[in-house]
Amino acid sequence: MAHEFNDSNFQEKVLTSEMLSVIDFWAEWCGPCRAIGPVIEELSKEYEGKINVGKVNVDNNPQLSINYGITSIPAILFVKGGKVVDKLVGAQPKGNFVKKIQQHM
Repeated sequence: MAHEFNDSNFQEKVLTSEMLSVIDFWAEWCGPCRAIGPVIEELSKEYEGKINVGKVNVDNNPQLSINYGITSIPAILFVKGGKVVDKLVGAQPKGNFVKKIQQHM
């Protein structure tokens, strides 16, 4: 199951992690966000123990959205070694996520 990342655990769970983190910035009211939700869950199961997969609710964690310049959602950041190494914006097919994950693992 995808982790719930927030202002208080982001440093520990994402920035200091040795693994690639895939973070879905989303909101309840966002249709495209809800459309890719199942894909994010599938990725979290398929890559369990290999990468961190999680979600950040932009309404509940506005500071993280500001820190990472999130202006459109869904925005999926790929973070490794504490730095953003890639980004996808908008609803995407699963293959696009897999390609980025393979590229950065």
